[in-house]
Amino acid sequence: MTITITPQYWEDACKHLARRDRVMKRLIPKFGDARLQSRGDALTTLARSIVGQQISVKAAQAVWDRFLGLLAPQALPLQADAVLGLSAAQMREAGLSARKSEYLHDLSRHFGNGSVHVDQWQQMDDEDIITELVAIRGIGRWTAEMFLIFHLMRPNVLPLDDLGLLRGISVNYFSGEPVSRAEARDVAEAWAPFRSVATWYIWRSLDPLPVDY
Repeated sequence: MTITITPQYWEDACKHLARRDRVMKRLIPKFGDARLQSRGDALTTLARSIVGQQISVKAAQAVWDRFLGLLAPQALPLQADAVLGLSAAQMREAGLSARKSEYLHDLSRHFGNGSVHVDQWQQMDDEDIITELVAIRGIGRWTAEMFLIFHLMRPNVLPLDDLGLLRGISVNYFSGEPVSRAEARDVAEAWAPFRSVATWYIWRSLDPLPVDY
């Protein structure tokens, strides 16, 4: 059975954001008790992040479901050996590109041979974890930041490479006008030290279906 975990800081974060930011004050009540959840499984979270690169939430879920269908009935938590046992042709049938298939294999190799320091992540700061993760093929800063938010549930991550965040800031703060990374960073100053939470609500304003990794 998959166990989900929610951040203990969520209610305090919502109160803080509602006090500091007029848009957050309007957005937060719209989504009731919905909040960020972590499954507590690092490999699954990173694999879902890779699958979700450059495609919509809906498309990513469809590909992920087909990918899991290639594995044993008890596919979660994801096992490195099981992923490594899939051929490129099988993964292509699930809708994964050749590059994403390679990335998933490389990720699984890193977990299988112990070259990622899973047991130390809770004690490491955000930037040190990002540095470790981007050494894996297919994991750039965006994917590492998704990991910080959805697996480690770090409260103050601002993923400025995320197109959904930039679009959401555009819609909610700039009447739909395009925004730069610098402008987005300026808006997010009011969100600290809970920028992950504000980002989650910005995503929800575009797609009420919670992102799930």
